[in-house]
Amino acid sequence: MPDRDFFDLRTALEHLDRHGELARVEGEVDWNLELGMLAREVQSRKGPALLFTNIKDYQAPGARCAQLTTGLLGSTRRLSLMFGFEDEQPNRTLMEYVLERNRRLVPPVIVDRGPVHENVVTGKDIDLAQLPVPQWHRLDGGRYVGTMGCVVTKDPESQRVNVGVYRSMLADRDKMATLLVRSQGWGGHFTKYEAMGQPMPTAWVLGWDPIMDFVASTPHPVEICEYDVMGGYRGRPVPLVKCKTVPLEVPATAEIVIEGFVSPDPATMRLEGPFAEFTQYLSDLPTMRPVVQVTAITHRNQPIFRGTLAGVESAYYGAIHRGGAAWNVLRTAGIPGILDVYIEPITNGTTIIVQIKKHYEGQPKQIAAALWGSNAANYAYKRVIVVDDDIDPSDHDAVEWAINYRVDPGSDDVVTMRGVFGSPLDPSIPLELRNTPELGTGLWTRVVIDATRTWRFPRRPEWNNEKFPPVSRNRPEDSALIRDRWDQYRIKKWRPDTF
Repeated sequence: MPDRDFFDLRTALEHLDRHGELARVEGEVDWNLELGMLAREVQSRKGPALLFTNIKDYQAPGARCAQLTTGLLGSTRRLSLMFGFEDEQPNRTLMEYVLERNRRLVPPVIVDRGPVHENVVTGKDIDLAQLPVPQWHRLDGGRYVGTMGCVVTKDPESQRVNVGVYRSMLADRDKMATLLVRSQGWGGHFTKYEAMGQPMPTAWVLGWDPIMDFVASTPHPVEICEYDVMGGYRGRPVPLVKCKTVPLEVPATAEIVIEGFVSPDPATMRLEGPFAEFTQYLSDLPTMRPVVQVTAITHRNQPIFRGTLAGVESAYYGAIHRGGAAWNVLRTAGIPGILDVYIEPITNGTTIIVQIKKHYEGQPKQIAAALWGSNAANYAYKRVIVVDDDIDPSDHDAVEWAINYRVDPGSDDVVTMRGVFGSPLDPSIPLELRNTPELGTGLWTRVVIDATRTWRFPRRPEWNNEKFPPVSRNRPEDSALIRDRWDQYRIKKWRPDTF
């Protein structure tokens, strides 16, 4: 399990560059749509991460920020590199790495100063438009500041820090409108501040060690601080500095930090959305939502803005961190026989496939209940598919075969649960069930598909006294015979990669 000495965006970019996974875009690119369109084209073709160094309107000497980077976690290979491996790792290796590191907590340390305070902007000098905030998509409601912005808040009662990834739209020179969901980490903090009649302090970290982006988007138990987890991933304490205008701490080597307060007063709300979300659909309608009143912008000299196309990076890291969270939930619940979990990146964790050595009938429903009852299920596990130990959960054909021939849709092999908390961004759900100002979150109907062989059938002597008929596949000795005699068959122009 590697320890990588990042804790810094620039060092991480150099690491990607050395491995051929970073491309510099030196020609002029317009922040208004063109940047997003180019990034989308590159990522759709499985291209590298991008560093834009010539952004229209941000080229003048003395520009507050002239560079933007995106796509750092946008492939399994880049995710592996950012973890510290020297090349792409298989899904199971990454899952085991995440499980081990999530348990390896190293508390942060407070330091007196750091590069993030090389420049401090307050009062009338604050202007968010001095940052190269893109209009990522033609249908977005505006320029989105927070797409890969890690938001720091603190529980006013326990003082526990939460670091999460949330979205924010530029609403004015010193204001950002945000999607604030009550069931998420900072949503719980906001509810407590609202009850106290006080605004909530926030700090938005735009650009730091990419491990922060991964950990901040990973569901952790409420008693766990993400800074402790980040320290565990890198094997040493995260160095933090105190913010200038809010009672919070942020990474000392961050590129940009936006400090501010979120008021619970409905009169301060602004329109936010829609946004081209990770679902690859437009998320919702313009809605009045809470606003961050910015009190300071601090940044390094020549800072690099960090942003992302929604869904491009989260598809890959979401598959790993939501899978790792599921492993942890099922292990903590004491459910036996869990062999593997797999999430196809395109689903962003909405669908999870769990492979088990079945111990008893009804076990798949127990698995679904444990997952649905956890905080990891906020945006995930809408569809839980459970398969036997002979089905590779990462093999789409094998899973589909199991669903088709081990599932009786008319039985309780398929069970739904209605009205469960879920994603407010899912376009398959009516808008009234995604009304976060009224409901606090989205409401899902979740489903578990028990694609294991049922134990309710009688045993049959014709099937070797088993309850399910034997599969019509080669035995290992059959495959060995074919492999040994392959050259004798004289098959022209084709040979299998492996047997």
